[in-house]
Amino acid sequence: MKRDRVIVVDWSSSSIPKRGKDSIWLGIADHSGVTAENIPTRQQAAARLSELIRAALAASERVLVGVDFALGYPAGFAHALTGQAPESEPEDPFAVWNWLAQRITDTDTNQHNLRNVAAEANALFPGDGPFWGNGAAADMPGLPRTRPDLPDGLHPARQTDALATGAGARPKSVWQLAGAGAVGAQTLVGLPVLHRLRQELATDLAVWPFQPADAPVVLAEVYPSMLSAEVKAYVAANPGVVVDDAQVRLLAQALFGLAVNDALTPLFDAADFRAEGQILGAGHQTALRRALPATQDPPRLRDDCFAMPQGVDWVPVDTALSTLRAALHPVTGSQLLPTAQAAGRILSQDCIAQRANPPRPNSAVDGFGFAHAATGTGPQRLPLVDARAAAGQPYDQPVPFGQAIRILTGAILPQGVDTVVLEEDTANDGAAVVFDGPVKPGANTRKAGEDVDAGATALPAGHRLRAPDLALLSALGIAEVPVNRPLRVGVVSTGDEIIASPDQPALPHQIWDANRPMLLSLAETWGYVPVDLGHVQDDADQIAQRLDDGAARADVILTSGGASAGDEDHVSALLRTRGTLSNWRIALKPGRPLALAMWQGAPVFGLPGNPVAALVCTLIFARPALSLMAGAGWQAPQGFWVPAAFAKRKKPGRQEYLRARLTSDGTAEVFQSEGSGRISGLSWADGLVELPDTALDVQPGTMVRYLPYASFGLV
Repeated sequence: MKRDRVIVVDWSSSSIPKRGKDSIWLGIADHSGVTAENIPTRQQAAARLSELIRAALAASERVLVGVDFALGYPAGFAHALTGQAPESEPEDPFAVWNWLAQRITDTDTNQHNLRNVAAEANALFPGDGPFWGNGAAADMPGLPRTRPDLPDGLHPARQTDALATGAGARPKSVWQLAGAGAVGAQTLVGLPVLHRLRQELATDLAVWPFQPADAPVVLAEVYPSMLSAEVKAYVAANPGVVVDDAQVRLLAQALFGLAVNDALTPLFDAADFRAEGQILGAGHQTALRRALPATQDPPRLRDDCFAMPQGVDWVPVDTALSTLRAALHPVTGSQLLPTAQAAGRILSQDCIAQRANPPRPNSAVDGFGFAHAATGTGPQRLPLVDARAAAGQPYDQPVPFGQAIRILTGAILPQGVDTVVLEEDTANDGAAVVFDGPVKPGANTRKAGEDVDAGATALPAGHRLRAPDLALLSALGIAEVPVNRPLRVGVVSTGDEIIASPDQPALPHQIWDANRPMLLSLAETWGYVPVDLGHVQDDADQIAQRLDDGAARADVILTSGGASAGDEDHVSALLRTRGTLSNWRIALKPGRPLALAMWQGAPVFGLPGNPVAALVCTLIFARPALSLMAGAGWQAPQGFWVPAAFAKRKKPGRQEYLRARLTSDGTAEVFQSEGSGRISGLSWADGLVELPDTALDVQPGTMVRYLPYASFGLV
């Protein structure tokens, strides 16, 4: 359910114009941000609300309006108050709105007669009536100052009130007109305003849950105290802000956050459309709280996290990987998504089965079910029950001992059935089924929870969700999943010789940028958000500006070019002088220099400018590092040993990665040239052959370790 704007109204029954605490506040959230307005009178607030809605409709926007008072009363009140419908018909909450609108007066200075109207309503009930409490602290005929005994048939609260809790609090009874937290008075002066708004907007407005929430403007009841903990934290962090201001801001922001992520629907699906009304979000407090953005940044990496021990010069690949793994940690926040929309996302928490799968014992085949104890050896004849059990059509009666029932695959085992015989192993004449015994107890049945038990961990935190995972979670009743925000990977290429894109002309001494599209594609393939930081010349100030941009927009930055120690290697020089640089000389071919640095809290991987070396360094180092930072843990590639289809004599000192592919007979052939400028070899290959840092004489048939591109998530 998409909404372009959310307006949350904190109403007031004050009898004087008022601002600040316990006055009227509007919280407004849309794509431009979140604002709050403090309005002194109800007439001004009603006009402002109408103005906001009219402006949104003129802009073809869809609006959600939440008000912090009840839209309906406990069951039975509408019948007794209005007398418009016999007890056999559904109650009409709008009849109550109309009844109040005809009686409540409310001036432009907030003078009202709500207590008189409450006393008039009480007179329609036996005893003292349901309404009580007098904020004027004076006796008034027909309106008790303390809680009376309720008339028979009326309840102190609605069913929805029990679900709407926040920090241990729940809504006060709608009958209570005075006292801390009471909203009964706001309801009496608020419903006439909504009645007039409903008349003004006609079919453009739907009141949920009394009407389907599919109009351009949807009006619903809200309870801002469901965000009590967040409100408390907000007020503590913003001295001088009143609680009412924080409540409307945060609730509007939370609802809009769900709306822009198309995650509002579950809140509306929860309603059963009873005439009492429903508090939006009741039972979904966690979703509302998780929809608010983080108020604190996640832990960033230490400035010196990439530093190698003193005296270390050439770093073996495994040592470099271990150091990198120890220095990193997840840096992304969390959000709640509908399960069906979570493919490719990484779980931030364990997913717990809401019920067992299967939920009840059921049949694994089409056949006949019976009690095993009623059978023996040799031919068995069991009379048939005149019924059948099918998936989705359970048989809810016991099957008598010694009888059998026709049962289909997936059907819940009826009471009295613990074993099923396969249909192909039986004969029947319509009155009885015949088969050879003995039959194994529990044959052809599935136990409840034999797949997953209720309360068991279905999938662990850190798991990247795939299509089969969505099937499992859906089968277990898990409608929403907590997932990490996708890692944002910034990519910038450097070099005077680089032309940003092939649609621009290049002189003979210039080359088109190959690394940036490759690295951006890798980031997207791995499920991250690629942030294109563009191409920049070999100019320290320009590179610094681009890194500043990357640190603001991304969680990690990949640069290509300028990572070594030459005169034109400006990236390394800049990271050394203005950032914190660890320039690793890794015993690796191709890709010996790898610059690792921190820039304004963001880790930077300075990759070689050569595309072959850039890809190898990205696959070997950046891929597992990004996976860990995204919350999916360290992902090492899975390789396997195959016979070589090539010959190579290798010196000790560096670990080598050769572009390779498997032949039809399962051997690994390598690209004809090891030149790191031969980009075509990357496309020709379907993986890498990894050779250790020791001396090695490879001949055809020598077993070598092959790492397919797929093991790096490159498909």
